[in-house]
Amino acid sequence: MPTYVYAITAADHPLRLDGLSGVGEPAADLRTVKTRDLGAVVSDTPADLRAKRRDLVAHQSVLERLMADGPALPMRFGLVGPDDEQVRAALDQGKDGYTARLAELDGRLEYNLKVSREEESLLREILTQSAEARRLSEYTRENPGAQNEKMALGELVSQEVQARQEAMAKDVAQTLASAAERVSEGEPTKTHFLNVSFLVRRDEAAAFSQAVHEEAERRGEDYAFSLNGPLPPYSFV
Repeated sequence: MPTYVYAITAADHPLRLDGLSGVGEPAADLRTVKTRDLGAVVSDTPADLRAKRRDLVAHQSVLERLMADGPALPMRFGLVGPDDEQVRAALDQGKDGYTARLAELDGRLEYNLKVSREEESLLREILTQSAEARRLSEYTRENPGAQNEKMALGELVSQEVQARQEAMAKDVAQTLASAAERVSEGEPTKTHFLNVSFLVRRDEAAAFSQAVHEEAERRGEDYAFSLNGPLPPYSFV
C-alpha cells in the first residue's frame, strides 16, 4: 500500500504522536519509518485522498506537534511514496541533505507576510507625482470621447502601479530582512503586492513580530499587513 509522508525528523526526535491521527476516513494510524539517522512520520494512504478540510487539519496537526519538540522537515499535503521500504531507502539516499537542512531549521520558525495597499491611495499618488498621468487624466475628463488618450492613461497607470508596487515590496522586505535569518519571496497575489516568508529564530520571534508592527505603523493606514505564523517552514525546505 502507498505510504503517506508527513515529515522527516532526526532519528532521536521525540515522536509524541499520542492523540493524533492521520489523513483519511476513517483516520489512518500514524507510524514511523526509521533509519539510523533519520525518521519519517507516515501512515497508510486512503484510496480517495483529497484536500478536504479534515485531512488538511490532520496533516497540519502532525507537523505542529513535531515542530514543538524540535526541527522537522514538513512535507506538503499529498506526498506519497510507493511503500515504507521505498521511504526508508529515500531517507538513506538523501541522508546528508536532510540532516543538513534539519540543522539549519533547528530552533527556527517561518512567518509569512502579505502586504496590500489601498488602490485609491496609490492612484492618488500616481496622479500627484506623474505629470503625464495628471495631464492625460484631465484631458480625458474634458474629452470623454478621446479613446486614444484613455488607452494611453490606462497603460501609463498600469505601468506606474507595477513599478511602485515592486519598489514597495523590495523596500518592505529589505527592511524586515535584518530581523530574520533567511527570506523567501513568493509570487504576489491579486490583492497583495508583497508575499514573503521569513525564517526566524524561535527566541527572536517576538522581536520580529514587533519589527513588522513598527513597519506597518510607519507605512500608515493605507497599507494592510497580514502576518501569519509560526508556520511549518515549507519555504525553506
